[in-house]
Parts: sequence; C-alpha cells; structure tokens
Amino acid sequence: MLEIINRINVQTRQMFVETFEKVRDNFRAMFVEVFGGGKADLILVDENDVLESGIDIVARPPGKQLQSITLLSGGEQTMVAVALLFSIYQVKPSPFCVLDELDAALDEANINRFVKLLQRFISHSQFIIITHNKRTIGMADVLYGVTMQEHGVSKIVSVKFHKTEGPEAAAPASEGTADVVMAK
Repeated sequence: MLEIINRINVQTRQMFVETFEKVRDNFRAMFVEVFGGGKADLILVDENDVLESGIDIVARPPGKQLQSITLLSGGEQTMVAVALLFSIYQVKPSPFCVLDELDAALDEANINRFVKLLQRFISHSQFIIITHNKRTIGMADVLYGVTMQEHGVSKIVSVKFHKTEGPEAAAPASEGTADVVMAK
C-alpha cells in the first residue's frame, strides 16, 4: 500500500512540475504581450515540497520595479490575472469560461488589450462575460441583459449579432463565441 502511495506521489510531483513549468513559460510570454514589455514570473515558495508549496507571483510592468502583485494598481493586478488565466488556458483549454466583471478595473488601453486577447482565444473556448464595459460588449456575438420596462418588473432580453462584411451581407457568427451578460 505504501509503495502505491509513493508511486502516486512521484507521478503527481512530476505532472505538477511539468505543468507548472509550461504555465510559467506561458505566463512570462503572456505578461510581456499583455503589458507591452516588462517581466513576470511564478515562483514556488518551497521547491523541496512542490505539492504543498505556495506560488508567488512577481511582476514588473514596463518602467516599474520587480514587485509582488499586491503592490500594483487594481488595473495592473487584473491584467496580471488575465495573463495568468490565459497562460493556464494555453496548457489546458476549457470549453467555456465565465468572467464576472473582470474588466471593471481596467482603463481604455487595458480594455483594448483584454479584448484583443479574448479574440485570440474565442476559437478554443466560449466566454460568458458579465460586464458593463461598452468595448467588451461590442465584441460579443450574443448579448443578454435585464431591463425594467415598468417599475418592479424585470425582463430578460437577448440579441444575437452577426458579423457583416458590407452594408448588405450578413455573415454567420464566428466559430467561437463570446457571450456577454450585462447585469445591473
């Protein structure tokens, strides 16, 4: 029995280290892409016990010192989280992802970077995004919302968008979709 547990632990450690290194490499590259430069890393707190170790995230956006993400602004922290999320997605894509107001702390420049990154991944996953940001809503294929036409009575509305190539030609929705749920 102990031999089986030891074998499982060895295999689990090996799988974790391999996956961690892939995510780490992806994160380093994704951070540079998202921030347009800088440097970031994922560091195991205890490399001797990887299965029980914590993971530190350090980031240096362009023009700043290398520091813990807790010292970054809210928008910078969000973009670090976006870089980490999509770094994991590159290793193991999920069929869908729910993002709840992830873009709330972002300024216009970071919204544009976020939307550009989303567009890169919508062919692999369906994104359900809860947002109030017009730029994020603008990239959606389907929009769901809640309206109150008369006081105290909510109504759910939906709109499906089709991308057009010209004023008359309607194209089918893209292969991947980005659904946006706008909640008030």
